[in-house]
Amino acid sequence: MKKVIFTAGAPAAIGPYSQAIEANGMLFISGQIPVNPETGKIADGGITGQTEQVMKNIDVILKEAGYAFADVVKSTCLLSDMANFADMNAVYGKFYAENPPARAAYAVKGLPLGVMVEIETIAMK
Repeated sequence: MKKVIFTAGAPAAIGPYSQAIEANGMLFISGQIPVNPETGKIADGGITGQTEQVMKNIDVILKEAGYAFADVVKSTCLLSDMANFADMNAVYGKFYAENPPARAAYAVKGLPLGVMVEIETIAMK
């Protein structure tokens, strides 16, 4: 059975998808972009500020569903420019200080709303 996860503490979906779906002890979080849910605006601060906002959005969704960063088993990071990888990685790493999840990172031609980073997440209990 699948359960739709929604929290006003993270940006609302900008298309026909859910913030997250929980099924069989797994949580699938849709790609999060650096939109501040309080203002509806893209976070300032370049790749560092944008990655920080993305990780905050993921944190809120994890908590809403009863999960934590320690439960994350896989992340996929999408970057508008691979030159931003090191700075994104530095911020991302702060959230996974121990036992980080499996991960892939790709440079893509474009991301929604022209953002620099999008991260999707899978967690498991």
